[in-house]
Amino acid sequence: MAVAITKDNLFRLVRPGPQTKAEITNSTARAIIQAEADSREAKTQGLRQARLQMEARQPKPAPAKGRGRKVAGRMRNPEI
Repeated sequence: MAVAITKDNLFRLVRPGPQTKAEITNSTARAIIQAEADSREAKTQGLRQARLQMEARQPKPAPAKGRGRKVAGRMRNPEI
């Protein structure tokens, strides 16, 4: 019995061409940079949440008391 010919067994799969060393290095570097950026963003979010919780626990500072009105001194007449 002969094997039925189909497009799957008649043609070989097209393999992608090999990447150049520069492309491999570039993709690896970009992956590392992206991972570091994601880690930094997660750390920033955690620190921001901790700061907001700490600020929420602290009492609000009392408003500063005003000094009162400043009395204006005598105006000088430059013509004298």
